[in-house]
Amino acid sequence: MSDPEHVRSPISVSVRPPRIWDFMETLFVALLADGAFKLTSGLALTVMLITHEGVGSLSPAELRSLWMQGNWLGVALVVGCPPAIAVVWIAVRKAGWDFAEYLALNWPSAGEIVRAFVIMAFLLAVELVTISFAGADFGTGHYLVVKDAGGLFILLIGGCVVAPIAEEFVVRGFMFRGWSESFAGPIGAIVLTSALWALNHTQYDWFGRFWVFVTGLALGYFRWRSNSTWLTVMVHSAINTFFFFVAGPYT
Repeated sequence: MSDPEHVRSPISVSVRPPRIWDFMETLFVALLADGAFKLTSGLALTVMLITHEGVGSLSPAELRSLWMQGNWLGVALVVGCPPAIAVVWIAVRKAGWDFAEYLALNWPSAGEIVRAFVIMAFLLAVELVTISFAGADFGTGHYLVVKDAGGLFILLIGGCVVAPIAEEFVVRGFMFRGWSESFAGPIGAIVLTSALWALNHTQYDWFGRFWVFVTGLALGYFRWRSNSTWLTVMVHSAINTFFFFVAGPYT
């Protein structure tokens, strides 16, 4: 009589469940993403500076003015933002999550879009009135000097499309996810991300950073209530486009 066949039981494989990066881990990854942006954008600007004709005869002030030209800034944004997103993507995948799910890349409803744009239009109106009474400017004039239509286009793409996507993915997507589920909670995450986001806008004075902070509070609220980072990308892009044309870029 032959031996009975033995049914081999399947090998159990322990799969580590997805995890949320904690408060300090989230901050560390965000700093890495910011570092990746600054490194790659800085390298791009350095290469453009080195290849610029007659750069050796320019004074330090003239070099800084050249460095901050809008078309150069547009190139730096287009080059620097993808590596920042790549850092976040690696962190999300290491945590075992789908990238879109972790960052809440959900499409908002029509009502949420309309409500967000109405609220932001009101805030922009208040900001413009305040700027007018304070006699302040937008603080962006030296960024908007471009030499030709190509420079204007690259600045528009970099500042109004690429930068809002990267910033919202990192701040309202990745950072909000980690901090809102930490001891800070959703409200703390909104305030903290807005504060860090405002402080990182070093091109503005403190008056300008205050309004960046207020805008960040609104964007954080939209992210929280809609569970959609795409909604904050759309609003952020619209704001940048509005100021891009209001501030008067010229060739």
